[in-house]
Amino acid sequence: MTRERIPLDELRQRVAACHACPLADGRTNTVFGEGDPHARVLIVGEAPGKNEDLQGRPFVGAAGKYLDELLAIAGLAREDVFIANVLKCRPPGNRDPRPEEIQACVPFLREQTRTIDPEYIVTLGNFSTKFILKTDRGITGLHGQLHQAGRFKVFPIFHPAAALYDSKKREALENDFATLGEMLAREDAR
Repeated sequence: MTRERIPLDELRQRVAACHACPLADGRTNTVFGEGDPHARVLIVGEAPGKNEDLQGRPFVGAAGKYLDELLAIAGLAREDVFIANVLKCRPPGNRDPRPEEIQACVPFLREQTRTIDPEYIVTLGNFSTKFILKTDRGITGLHGQLHQAGRFKVFPIFHPAAALYDSKKREALENDFATLGEMLAREDAR
């Protein structure tokens, strides 16, 4: 028997009311995610940064601007995908998410995924990739390769912020988004 999907608006309210971990005490806003509620592609980042916390929207800073460019390489726009993060609140000083914070937030991401029911999950960076693929392998060894997690096709890619700090990752990011676009186009042609 399948469980009923929780509407995204209801889930958004649950996230806003959440105090399951100490991150809730320091947040300005929760960052639920946004985009097409029936998206074929779910993009999962790590956690909100300062700009995201202030605006309550994912990927609105420099990494977000670059993500928009990368989506265009894949033939997509922000409106075509749903963008979420593993954590819904900003860790102080943009530090890495802690295991107990991930555990507190994971039910929300799972429900988002069930409700959106994407064909592809694009994981950005180590934390989302390791969580979704249930692996200890890092993004460097996994990016640009299609994986399966349950019924979902998972395509790990470096986090856009990585290219802002390390220009060598820029080419890999752009190539991986081009590959994503090619995979989507091939399936559309079938």
